[in-house]
This record gives sequence, structure tokens and C-alpha cells, in this order.
Amino acid sequence: QVQLVESGGGLVQAGGSLRLSCAASGRTFDRYSMGWFRQAPGREREFVAAITWSGGSTYYGDSVKGRFIISRDNAKNTVYLQMNSLKPEDTAVYYCAARLSGSYYSTSGYRDWGQGTQVTVSS
Repeated sequence: QVQLVESGGGLVQAGGSLRLSCAASGRTFDRYSMGWFRQAPGREREFVAAITWSGGSTYYGDSVKGRFIISRDNAKNTVYLQMNSLKPEDTAVYYCAARLSGSYYSTSGYRDWGQGTQVTVSS
């Protein structure tokens, strides 16, 4: 298992930027593809972005494509989510997760989850 801790959330105005970090414990971090999901009140958890273990491939949800960038630093056991041109509809709790198998886009493909970090975008 991998223990995950997100940070970097906060309050930002529409059009602004934030960078989320997800620090992982364990020596096997570089074996896992990683993902970011988000969940707004009353809504299902939504796929945001994913990155393969090497960082060679990335995947994005349609609502964030062109605005968010996922990256990772295996030497630091950390995955990042750079969020640009933020919109009020991006407001949610953001979670990082370690992928086990299956679809990159579904929560069912991920085994280990962080506790989440709140992102609030004001209009």
C-alpha cells in the first residue's frame, strides 16, 4: 500500500492558479500510475487527471483538458496537479490516488487514496 497526503488547496479567484501536491510514502511509488479526482458536494467523484509510473503518458478529464497539468517527481515521491484558468465549477475536494489496475478514468481502478484537499474558486 501507499500512503498519500495532499496539500496546496485553498481559496483562489476565478482565472487564478493553484498547484496541488501529493506526497507518497513507501519505496514503491515509482511503480504506480497516479491519478487526481475531485468531488463537489452532492456529486460523484470525478476523474481529473492521471499519469503513468514513468510520467510518459498523461490523461485528462474533458472539463480540465488544456487548463490542468499533471506531473510527477519519482525522486521526491510526489505527484503534482498544476491548475490554471480556474473556474468556480472547479470547486471541490481534490484527491490523489494510486492506481492498481483497470481504467485510468474510473475510481474503481485505484486502491489507495489520500484524505483530500479543498479547492474553492470564487467568481
